[in-house]
Amino acid sequence: MLQHIEKLHRIASASERLIVGLMSGTSLDGLDIALCKISGHGTSTNLRCEKFTTVDYSEALKTAVQHVFAQQVVSLDALCLLNAQIGQLHGEMINQTLLDWGVANESVDLIASHGQTIYHRPSSFHKMKNQPNSTLQIGDGDHIAAITGITTVSDFRQKHIAHGGEGAPLAMYGDYLLLRSEKEHRILLNIGGIANITYLPRSATFDEVICSDIGPGNTIMDALARLHCDYDYDKDANIAKQGSINKVLLKRMLKQSFINLPLPKTTGPETFNLDWFNAQLKAIHLENLSVPDQMATLNAFTAHAIANTLEQLPEISTVYVSGGGAHNPLLLDNISHLLKRPVFSTNKLDVNSDAKEAILFAVLANECVAGDERAFLSDNAKQPNVSMGKLSFPS
Repeated sequence: MLQHIEKLHRIASASERLIVGLMSGTSLDGLDIALCKISGHGTSTNLRCEKFTTVDYSEALKTAVQHVFAQQVVSLDALCLLNAQIGQLHGEMINQTLLDWGVANESVDLIASHGQTIYHRPSSFHKMKNQPNSTLQIGDGDHIAAITGITTVSDFRQKHIAHGGEGAPLAMYGDYLLLRSEKEHRILLNIGGIANITYLPRSATFDEVICSDIGPGNTIMDALARLHCDYDYDKDANIAKQGSINKVLLKRMLKQSFINLPLPKTTGPETFNLDWFNAQLKAIHLENLSVPDQMATLNAFTAHAIANTLEQLPEISTVYVSGGGAHNPLLLDNISHLLKRPVFSTNKLDVNSDAKEAILFAVLANECVAGDERAFLSDNAKQPNVSMGKLSFPS
């Protein structure tokens, strides 16, 4: 153990670190892998994304995860096996990716693993008196470290919860360190399965940052595409473009209680899923609404939920988009139309819009190992000033 502690001290004391950031979101499309060179820490953090790729999940793995994902009743046997299986698989994916890139495992200082979220249950959702916020990500970090031979930082969300947060969204920490601006108010909009924002006022202190989930991003649209069209998602909004928005259905969905809660808030596919959507259709006798019309209405629902939230923020800001939704042209057009101003990709900020979440977890791992308590000075219990992540040594 001593040699690992000594090596960790050398990594923490070095002028820069090479960190592999990992992200696998609720879309279940695969594992995002970002190779990041990071120097400094806190507000002195500098990051360069050297390489990025997404390694696709097999259909068998997607199916296995879907059987436990956002389900209240699951097989403990399946869940236990998946925790180890995903950890091993992620380790193997990293090894192969580094080999393909010509990067030696020994040259990588840390792996930052978000894990695969399968359930998110804040107290605002479960409403059980005297019970804490909770969340669960699988894909054990010890397996990743053992297979790659690289010290792994994982399970970031639990410390956030232990100190009073909801465990999500964590993007605000990395967004604040990397993307705050002295010149403009910024909104960083990530549209994954769930849409979330980080609001960065010009020259913001950490307590002035607002970070919150908004509601559904792609999650219901993806599920609809898989169910009816045998696609993983509505590529280029081709399905939605064939349909028309049903205004009665849209109005009903926008009355969902979470959509109208004040910021900040967190949610997940436990709330917004195909069963919920089908219940909305049934309640107003639209079960026979065409799939293109359903998709067009869902696209508009996501856009309205996002626009309604952004309009609550204190200042008119420049909007930068990342995540899978950044590739949905109809969704971006709908958002821009509702906001009456253009939205931009985070690529304009030299941050790969597909890699952004993996990059942000690399930043959290850097803070875990090399940061200090001055990075996030906060009096807000919902955004605690803590170092997140658990360490797994290779042996």
